Amino acid sequence: MRRALVAGNWKMNGTRAGIAALLDGIKRGLSADLETEIAVCPPFVYLSDVLAALESSTVAVGAQNVSEHEGGAFTGEIAPAMLADLGCRFAIVGHSERRALFAEDDATVARKFVAAQAAGLVPILCVGELLEEREQGVTEAVVGRQLDAVLELAGPQALDSAVIAYEPVWAIGTGKTATPAQAQEVHAFIRGRIAAHDAKIADRLRILYGGSVKAANAGELFASADIDGGLIGGASLEAGEFLSICAVAR
Repeated sequence: MRRALVAGNWKMNGTRAGIAALLDGIKRGLSADLETEIAVCPPFVYLSDVLAALESSTVAVGAQNVSEHEGGAFTGEIAPAMLADLGCRFAIVGHSERRALFAEDDATVARKFVAAQAAGLVPILCVGELLEEREQGVTEAVVGRQLDAVLELAGPQALDSAVIAYEPVWAIGTGKTATPAQAQEVHAFIRGRIAAHDAKIADRLRILYGGSVKAANAGELFASADIDGGLIGGASLEAGEFLSICAVAR
């Protein structure tokens, strides 16, 4: 049985006061019998504050990005070992905003995946297609290419210590959401792609959905056989909404 995971990607949002209030709301609202694993991914500058605030809780912390380099003369970059040293558990790699706005290609994402894992972090590998790619009927080709870059560099066994997040680019921050059938279709494709290499790893692999997930639509999405939780954007910035999403991800 795969344990559901809900991870909040706060993106470039927050202040120290606002984040303290958000975390207080999350901690106060946590149910002792909640079966879902929960993580939050704040901006780099707030990681230490968030880790300290969540030290005695069951909520894990992840980074929104990570360098492919171990260290050295890379001004502004954050090495994977630094994140692990702080106490981070997860690192998001390959988010569509990194791919589109910062020109990260599949090969770069694969190197970041490997670097994060080598430092003991659990990569959350984001994959997904643009609207025009879906309309052209090439969703599986695009997602398959993104997966293959990691499989070729890291090998299928690396996915035993990783998470994949399917995020259709056309549904991120747009208010549009893939239907449960559309999301399940791609999740099943991803699992099948991995199963072609190793069926047991594919069965254990957690595949999250991301793209305008809210409490109102989370239950229907998470009921799908191959959707194991969510990578949540805007809805993770409000404690009640985020916890409601976590509660239905069983």
